[in-house]
Amino acid sequence: MNYIIGAFKPPCDISITFSDARTRKQVSVKKDNGKTTMVPVFQSLETISGEVSIAPVPGKRIEHMGVKIELLGQIELYFDRGNFYDFTSLVRELDVPGEIYERKTYPFEFSTVEMPYESYNGTNVRLRYILKVTIGRNYVGNIVEYRDFCVRNYSPVPTINNSIKMEVGIEDCLHIEFEYSKSKYHLNDVIIGKIYFLLVRIKIKNMELEIRRRESTGSGSNTYVETETLAKFELMDGAPVRGESIPVRLFLTPYELTPTYRNINNKFSVKYYLNLVLVDEEDRRYFKQQEITMYRLLESAPSS
Repeated sequence: MNYIIGAFKPPCDISITFSDARTRKQVSVKKDNGKTTMVPVFQSLETISGEVSIAPVPGKRIEHMGVKIELLGQIELYFDRGNFYDFTSLVRELDVPGEIYERKTYPFEFSTVEMPYESYNGTNVRLRYILKVTIGRNYVGNIVEYRDFCVRNYSPVPTINNSIKMEVGIEDCLHIEFEYSKSKYHLNDVIIGKIYFLLVRIKIKNMELEIRRRESTGSGSNTYVETETLAKFELMDGAPVRGESIPVRLFLTPYELTPTYRNINNKFSVKYYLNLVLVDEEDRRYFKQQEITMYRLLESAPSS
């Protein structure tokens, strides 16, 4: 039995290392098996370089039809699990056909790689970037090794960032105006606003502000929409009176937010909404929803 198990072990160890692995920022990502691992972070137009090391099992040699490394950007929709859509695909040939008797190291470099989309691991979709090393073989299966990395892209402070002003009301019963200082927020921003009660003829029990994420995947009849409430913030407990105003101050740092993603490679979108919820004494719920834009602030820029 041990012999059979050993027969399926790969005849070599492959390791992929990044040239600046010690100094580059790392983030935690979830693997297919549910465990987390630390991977380096890059942004679009950076150069990705490093080394591939192939070490045969002692006493074995590897006949091969060539060694290559690929940089792949892939989207996987979970209703179509196992099918990856490559939106970025670059390849470097590392070795011509031959034999490997002992450890060999191959440098690689992908210069100023265009990586327009961020890494994303959502409810129904995953966007990932990987390095894939393939040792081609003739009569037996290829030997393949993968190494994940993360892409995050940053934006400067928007030059135009209009405030949000909206009204919610029930005729002759309730009239509320709410105002938020802006419509675009970076991931560590603060939502600041005010809610004005102009007419209150129903008994309000409490009021909450929610942050919701809406992920839509696929298209046509295969469109899947998943809405997730990421945060609930109690604005008021008790009945308001006419003329009263309630301040809003909600810090975004504690929540796991991403930038807004619009129609990524025609496969998925991720949007964020502020949802104002009022509950009356009979537990009827009244709400008003407003989309906001999230972005990842360029770290060298001053926060706003």
